[in-house]
Amino acid sequence: MSDEPKTKPTPAATEFSQQVGEKAARKLKAQRHVTQTVWSGLGMMGLVGWSVAIPTLLGAALGIWIDKHYPGSHSWTLALLAIGLGLGCVNAWHWVAKEDREIHAQEENNHE
Repeated sequence: MSDEPKTKPTPAATEFSQQVGEKAARKLKAQRHVTQTVWSGLGMMGLVGWSVAIPTLLGAALGIWIDKHYPGSHSWTLALLAIGLGLGCVNAWHWVAKEDREIHAQEENNHE
């Protein structure tokens, strides 16, 4: 053991240490948030893409099948492709609106 007297940190040093710690914590949180935002953004692009592509392709496939088995004067392929595309766009809009609500709710919780 050392016989040297222990000095207490001054209030200014304690306050400075606390400020440095808070800034470091904010910086780490911001870095994690950016990484999460990039990956969630890429995931959302994939989700939106598939939510449009799948109904469109299913509509086209069903239209091809109907046109092949029940030929008529109108193209079911084109009609069902357009309907599938419309449903896919509505589906994508639903997902984007849901994510937007969640992001805004999370931001409001972080500011409280």
